[in-house]
Formats: sequence, structure tokens, C-alpha cells
Amino acid sequence: MPLLLASFGCGLVFGIGLLISGMTDPLKVLGFLDVFGAWDATLAVVMAGAVAVTSIGFSFAKNRGHPLIGELNRWPTRADIDPPLLIGGAVFGLGWGLVGLCPGPALVNLVGFGQPILAFVVAMGVGMSGYDFWQQRSTSRRSVESATAVTDG
Repeated sequence: MPLLLASFGCGLVFGIGLLISGMTDPLKVLGFLDVFGAWDATLAVVMAGAVAVTSIGFSFAKNRGHPLIGELNRWPTRADIDPPLLIGGAVFGLGWGLVGLCPGPALVNLVGFGQPILAFVVAMGVGMSGYDFWQQRSTSRRSVESATAVTDG
């Protein structure tokens, strides 16, 4: 239960931060992406502030050694850049550039923007579910192939 409450609290702080900074407005995001037109740097300022605050928090967390809530820290272990990362980043950027929304602001906007935002969030959920299905299918196929190789060989 404490982990669930902590997750809720962090999500609430994130959503409030998006609202206060104006980053739930797709026009702000599209203005940031319009580098050759009427460029709006506010997203860069919000990101820089977020990175500064987060890096301080991560510094404290790493020096602490163990988490306040939970059994162990789950730090990333991979640092490589592989094709799925590049392809996923490109697809994410395409969707972000077309609509001006990414998952966090889209969820915050569910509160009042009506059917277009709902359609976006549903489509985003379908895409995420499709990816999970594809990953599970790929993993089970690899397991069957390696089991077959072991029995054949």
C-alpha cells in the first residue's frame, strides 16, 4: 500500500507540474517543435528545471543506498542504443509532433478536453497493448526455438 500511495503522490505532483507550467497545452509543445518558425522555448526551460531537480533527487537516492519505500533500488542496467530504442523514439517523436501531446499531458488533459483527447489516450493504450502482445509473442517464440535447438542438438 505505501508504494501505491507514493506512486499516486508522484503522479499527482507530475500532473500539477504539467498544469502549472502550461505543458498540457498542445500548442506550447508544437511551438517548441517549430524550430524554423515561431519557436517557443518554454518546454526547454521546463525540461531543464525538471532535470535539475531530478538530478538532485537521484543524487540523494544513490547516496542513501536503499529506497525509502520498497525492498531495493531498481536502477537502469542498460546503456546501449539499439534499433528498438531508435525506432520507438522516432515513432514517439512522430506522434508527438503530429499532435503536440505525449502520455503524461494526455492523461492530465483527460479531465476536460473531451472526445479528441479520449481518442488519443485510447489509441495510445491500444499501441502500448499491441507492443506488450508483440513482446510476449517474440519472447515465447524465442523460448520455443531455443528449446527445439536443445532437443535437436
